[in-house]
Amino acid sequence: MVIMAPHRSLRLLLASAVTVAPLAIGGPAQADEADGTSVLTVAVSQSVDSLSPFLAQRLVSTSIHRLTYEYLTNYDAKDARTVPGLATAWKSSPDKLTWTYTIRSDSMWSDGKQATAEDAAWTFNTMMTDENAATANGSFTANFEKVTAPDPRTLVIRLKKPQATMTALDVPIVPKHVWEKVGDFSKFNNDKRFPIVGNGPFVITDYKVDQYVKLKPNKDFWRGAPKFDELVLRYYKDGDAAVAALRKGEVSFVPNLTPAQAASLKSAENIKVNDAPGRRFFALATNPGARAKDGRKFGNGHPALLDPAVRKALFHAVDRRTIVDKVFQGHAVEGEGYIPPRFDTYFWKPGTAQKVAYDPAKAERTLEQAGYRKNSSGKRVGKDGKPLDFRILCHATDPHDKAVGKYLQEWWGELGIGLKVDCLDNVSDPWLKGDYDLAFDGWSVNPDPDFVLSIHTCAALPATPKDTGATDNFICDKRYDELYAEQAVEYDTAKRAALVRQLQSRLYDTGYMNVMAYPNAVEAYRTDHIASITTMPSDGGNIYGQDGYWSWWSAQPAADGGADDDSGSPAGVWIGVGAAAAVLVAVGVLTAVRRRSTTDDRE
Repeated sequence: MVIMAPHRSLRLLLASAVTVAPLAIGGPAQADEADGTSVLTVAVSQSVDSLSPFLAQRLVSTSIHRLTYEYLTNYDAKDARTVPGLATAWKSSPDKLTWTYTIRSDSMWSDGKQATAEDAAWTFNTMMTDENAATANGSFTANFEKVTAPDPRTLVIRLKKPQATMTALDVPIVPKHVWEKVGDFSKFNNDKRFPIVGNGPFVITDYKVDQYVKLKPNKDFWRGAPKFDELVLRYYKDGDAAVAALRKGEVSFVPNLTPAQAASLKSAENIKVNDAPGRRFFALATNPGARAKDGRKFGNGHPALLDPAVRKALFHAVDRRTIVDKVFQGHAVEGEGYIPPRFDTYFWKPGTAQKVAYDPAKAERTLEQAGYRKNSSGKRVGKDGKPLDFRILCHATDPHDKAVGKYLQEWWGELGIGLKVDCLDNVSDPWLKGDYDLAFDGWSVNPDPDFVLSIHTCAALPATPKDTGATDNFICDKRYDELYAEQAVEYDTAKRAALVRQLQSRLYDTGYMNVMAYPNAVEAYRTDHIASITTMPSDGGNIYGQDGYWSWWSAQPAADGGADDDSGSPAGVWIGVGAAAAVLVAVGVLTAVRRRSTTDDRE
């Protein structure tokens, strides 16, 4: 969605930076000459929705939590296979209903206490018993029957039915001795007392809304402490301001570059541009009629969009090729299915007969045959005689939204349909209220697609119109739910992949989501600040928004010459720069390739 960050959990993507003067915080990104410390400063353009792992859904927030809390398992930087995290091993019973995890003995909370299986059990049980604590990641625990910690090193999860995500539970494990003091999880944002206790590679030490988040290395991190003395995520509402700061050396790294920004930086001194296949999709979402689980409807979505013929006609009038060539200027792949081609196991594309291709004439015929005709003024009118005029939610910080919005106004205008492009700093509020007709949507997809699939189930709807659900776009379709339930219990990879492709086919046919493009990850960093850094995947992958903590944990200050050590660095590619580092990764792969609140939703 574009909203929430619908990770979920609404996650919106880490939108590309674009519009407000930066707040001067922190020192230079390289070594601080005054005290000799090295500071890695990352420009971000998405606001933190919450520092509570139970609530956070935007990509910037969930990325921070990957840095500060361990999950039971992690994804390998090289090829995204499951690797140990807080758990060193796991096994299931023959019936797949009981899973036993061995918890590592060398993970310490940053306040000096030992991390144990009890912390994991408490985290999961809290999500199972408090719906507010399940806001961000409740889909992972909805099928849990019982979770226990028979001893500090053993975690046992009993399921109601088999669950295919048991080695991909993307849930931050929190310290019980800190979080058991929380009263209302819906209101606790974890942003008043610092440092925040965690057991990941970094510790959050300070936070100012829409200004910065500061983190220090966790010296006791079991995999080894990060090399930079401080990591600062600095907020920029304006992307050009972030790029200017990169040129000046005020920041070390900038993600989500526009084509023009990337082109301008390619010849800049001491700056490296990384252009790699992304893990996001860029889509149009139509309001299917906002509703809650209790059956009540709300919002003011246009009723004409409930007609499949109208949705199909609109999508026949969307030229994906033009969007890739003109808006993304080749830094994207034409959109088709819901899962980006980077995840080839689950990638799906419609066949010729099923595809809703760009065909303005067919769009015109579809509307005419469905009874939507033009009046004497050339305006397309509905069955009630009123002109078809729609609104689309646009992220004010995302230049892609604005550019595509202009094309849509032109293409749909030729059909006699009006379109108002509402570009807002905060799209979450109208989205959650169902006060929109269409919206620019986008999510970052994990190696296991369960989460981004779950946000379109009926179970993800809010309990009542006043509540916030995990839904991306209020979709509730019986057949989709049946397919989702089938894939969730299928352990055979090939069979599950086939079901996931059927899910995407069903979502495509309903016409509520139109994936227009899979944007590349286009980002840049200063080589005189960062000597080397791990991409994911290792063969020409992205740096920002990884499925793990590899990039910032592995980053070597330029002053260190990029020298590696034996602290357990992942086998991945290093994009090296500077005299001591070799460039081992090919960048600029254009052929392969959070959501909600901005362009940076959750994962």
